[in-house]
Amino acid sequence: MIRRPLAYVTLGVALPLFALVALAALAAWYRGADAALALLAVGLVGWTILLARNMRLLVTWARQPVGTPAPQAEGLWGQVFTELGDRLQRECEVKERLSAELGRFQQAALAMPDGVIYLADDDRIEWMNPMAEQHFELDRREDLRVALPSIVRQPEFVDYLGAREYAEPLVMRSLRRRDRTLQVQVIAFAGNRRMVLSRDVSQLERLENMRRDFVSNVSHELRTPLTVVCGFLETLVDGLDELGRDEVIHYLNLASEQSSRMQRLIEELLTLSALETGAPAPVEERVEAAALVREVARDCELLSAGRHRVSLVLEGSGELIGSRKELHSAFSNLASNAVRYTPAGGHIELGWRADAAGCEFWVADDGIGIDPVHIPRLTERFYRVDRGRSRETGGTGLGLAIVKHVTTRHQGELTIDSEPGRGSRFALRFPPVRVSLD
Repeated sequence: MIRRPLAYVTLGVALPLFALVALAALAAWYRGADAALALLAVGLVGWTILLARNMRLLVTWARQPVGTPAPQAEGLWGQVFTELGDRLQRECEVKERLSAELGRFQQAALAMPDGVIYLADDDRIEWMNPMAEQHFELDRREDLRVALPSIVRQPEFVDYLGAREYAEPLVMRSLRRRDRTLQVQVIAFAGNRRMVLSRDVSQLERLENMRRDFVSNVSHELRTPLTVVCGFLETLVDGLDELGRDEVIHYLNLASEQSSRMQRLIEELLTLSALETGAPAPVEERVEAAALVREVARDCELLSAGRHRVSLVLEGSGELIGSRKELHSAFSNLASNAVRYTPAGGHIELGWRADAAGCEFWVADDGIGIDPVHIPRLTERFYRVDRGRSRETGGTGLGLAIVKHVTTRHQGELTIDSEPGRGSRFALRFPPVRVSLD
């Protein structure tokens, strides 16, 4: 790398010495040996002083910080210093570029959503990013240069790391956080070094569990009414000649009820699917709130068929900005739930309130109520506090899930207050931006 500067140094040392010897030889030829020796002695002293000076400059410069300008000198020594300075400058530039590239690489690794750990050939941690610290609950200040298997002691991980067969990733549940599931992949590189990549797949696992539960619940919900319909039809086919007209109508009415239940379930599934998958919202319109609430109250009275006392409270009017179809669906679901879960003779109140702070629609009843332990899960698909009672009253288990998604889509909030034996109050609150007051 510095072959040419060394050549200049050799010339800078040897050439003056050769010139001095040549001059001494000429002096000996013209003036005799004494003159030659005197000239040689003086020349050697001067040459030694010059050499010492330049060597001192070189050593002093070499001890200075990188980037210090090269010393000034004449002749070949000046060329030596210039060549060495240029070479060091180029090497510094290359080093800076490599350092910058390494810094960018480390910044990218630090920002990765996956965990990254570099292991030496003896499984000791050489480097890790913050996500790996979080996944494996490590500490960069304490765990560097520590063998990873001695910190993460889960048997399946230790076996996977030691088996040296990394074609398939390892999926494992964290021992310290049971709600976290990690997918771990090991990649060998640079001889015996390895890189451990980790990804939190807890959400994906929850979604997969939800998908399985959804398929199971839909199958179960459709199987029951379908079985009933098939049973009634078989009864009619087998005993049509023996059954009276009233019995035939009775069985057909029962089959029609179950068919309606399946149709309602499918319609609500389609509605919920459109809401959950982020389908484009219907064109927003100005919905006259009081008229909508009155319509829902009338539907509630029809569904109740006189078994409950239904009252309506209107405090302010105004317009609610959104999809009338979706808002009617959400309001009606709350009202129909109140009818289903309030014993005969109970009271159901539907209300609307609007002011400068926003608006609120609520449905309150004095029915059976809900244990607080169930409230956080009420908006889950097919979640029921009492499965038997829900099926008896015709519930699909999707109503509150639809209410939640419609409310969220309209920037609102669903609140639930309930107590077993004392009734429930469901309220939808919408921000001022969704309200146009008269």
